Formats: sequence, structure tokens, C-alpha cells
Amino acid sequence: MQPGTSPRSDLDPAVADRLKRDEHGLVAAIVQQHDSGEVLMLGWMDDEALHRTLTTGRVTFWSRSREEYWRKGDTSGHVQHVRSVALDCDGDALLVRVDQVGAACHTGTRTCFEAGGDLGAVVGD
Repeated sequence: MQPGTSPRSDLDPAVADRLKRDEHGLVAAIVQQHDSGEVLMLGWMDDEALHRTLTTGRVTFWSRSREEYWRKGDTSGHVQHVRSVALDCDGDALLVRVDQVGAACHTGTRTCFEAGGDLGAVVGD
């Protein structure tokens, strides 16, 4: 199944109309720890994944590699409990604030940005 080809999504049309999706029907979803502001990961959502996230209290993504929906934590136990979801000014990115239980990254680290590491950018004034 491809994103956007699932049976009609129940996403509120007023929300759906505000989304600017990529060529695959997806919107980037930045996941952030709600109380510390720590950026945990980036995932992808289509309308159905966003609808599930908004209505279940758990974060659901579209897996581009597996081409299926996945709810964070169902196999790992590293659950993301939704605290809020916001859309950016352009409509092409979501900010999902969560209470993260355990690691957010599939590598077992707290965030997906630990494994990649700092790139050594020059710090501006």
C-alpha cells in the first residue's frame, strides 16, 4: 500500500486542506520531548497516519522502507504518548510533542541525532 492510497482517511478536511505534501503524499513530522524540548526524531505521515496520531494519543507514521503504517513502540515498547501536534506556517512540517518512553531511535539511542553526531559547524556570534 502506498501513502494516500488507503481507504478514505477520516482526517478533518480543514486540517487536510492545510497540508503541503511531498510527491509521495507525505509530510515531515518532527518529534520533540514535550517538557525538555529535546528533538528526538523525524518521521513521515500521510493523512491517515496524522489522523491516527490526532485521535489515538499515540504517534503513527508511514514507513517509507516497509511501505506500511507503524505505531511507535508497538514492537519495541518505546512508546510516544502525544502531548500536542502543530503545523508549521507553510503547512509542510508537523511538530509532534510527546512523552517518550525509552529510546526514540531504532538504534536504541534516546534520539536519532546521537548516532549521526555533530558535524562540526562553525558557531556563529
